[in-house]
Amino acid sequence: MPFSKVAAVVGNEKWDLLVKRVTEIYQRDSDIRSEFWRDYNRILHCTAYRRLKHKTQVFFATQNDHICTRIEHVNHVAAVSVTLCQRLGLNTELAIAIATGHDLGHPPFGHEGEKILQKIVSGFAGERFWHEKNSLWFVDKLETLPGADGYEHNLNLTYAVRDGIITHCGEVDENAIFPRQEYLPLEKMTYANQYQPFTWEGCIVKIADKISYLGRDIEDALTLEILSSQQINELKEMLGEVLGTGDINFREINNTVLMHRFMMDLCQNSNPEAGIRFSEEHLRLINLIKKFNYENIYYHPRLAVFKKYAELIIESIFAFLAGVYSGKKTINELKKLQASFPLLVGYFMDWLYKYSTCRYETKAKYANQIVYDIANEVEYKRAIVDYISGMADSFAIKGFHELTSF
Repeated sequence: MPFSKVAAVVGNEKWDLLVKRVTEIYQRDSDIRSEFWRDYNRILHCTAYRRLKHKTQVFFATQNDHICTRIEHVNHVAAVSVTLCQRLGLNTELAIAIATGHDLGHPPFGHEGEKILQKIVSGFAGERFWHEKNSLWFVDKLETLPGADGYEHNLNLTYAVRDGIITHCGEVDENAIFPRQEYLPLEKMTYANQYQPFTWEGCIVKIADKISYLGRDIEDALTLEILSSQQINELKEMLGEVLGTGDINFREINNTVLMHRFMMDLCQNSNPEAGIRFSEEHLRLINLIKKFNYENIYYHPRLAVFKKYAELIIESIFAFLAGVYSGKKTINELKKLQASFPLLVGYFMDWLYKYSTCRYETKAKYANQIVYDIANEVEYKRAIVDYISGMADSFAIKGFHELTSF
């Protein structure tokens, strides 16, 4: 049975679950968009999406305009997801909404920033920090759009899109992915890759995430000239061995070639009975490229220096803002520091006014949910973590410079 027929027989009960929102959002009689396309538009216009253009994909705070950033990555994933869904007869609007929103909660400085915040959160709350859960937290609680009434409201996305975001973990080593059958409360998920997505489209995005970054990371490493001739030859031999093409001209092994091969192989081997899957040959190739990238790119000595710098930046910002805490008087203490740290403290005060019980001190047009009680120190520290995780690399660096300038 093709995927298109499976999609056609989705019962009304499951469909109602897929398009369900936590609360209803306004409707227009003249709106021509589907529920999933509305979600895509809401994601596209939120501020967290805009900040992705200055967030690390692999290479930190790069000054090279041609090196992939987080915003390019999510658009690559969206493009791959839509192509695969078109071919397989799945819902392209759902796929593009999930893909565009899947990294909205990714911290600055890529996965290194994620590791640093995990250490911080485990220290004061004893919990995990993982970017998939943080992306759900952002779209559920932190990102807002102005409504027709002029007030800021939460995005309030559909269940299917929210589910695809939290279950998108692209580190998939098993072949054959099937959507889960259970309708689960998403906020109860406790670690990455705990559950498969609820939809076939979510499964597609999960695989597209990996297809999108492996080849591009190699291209960026070549552009920045951090791969030696020996490493390049090793890559040529590895690809030639698996693909059976003998002596490969390396100029032909680029992101375009690799993405095309993976996408076509996935389409040829996937069906509702077998799941979303690659051939064994191409699954082996993906794992070999992933291993090569970790050994020669992600752990490259030039990145190691910046990892220490990123740790210093994030830990310093957290320690500084956490040290200001004074219960309900915290906002007054921050006001005293605003003139000396207009960027770091000024925007953090705005964050607290928008999302915490401090809102009542401002007349701003906020109708979004309050998520922090300023009288609770753990919740205050969580506000700092959320503030940091939303930062672009460039903003975090500028905030750190305020701390180190006199």
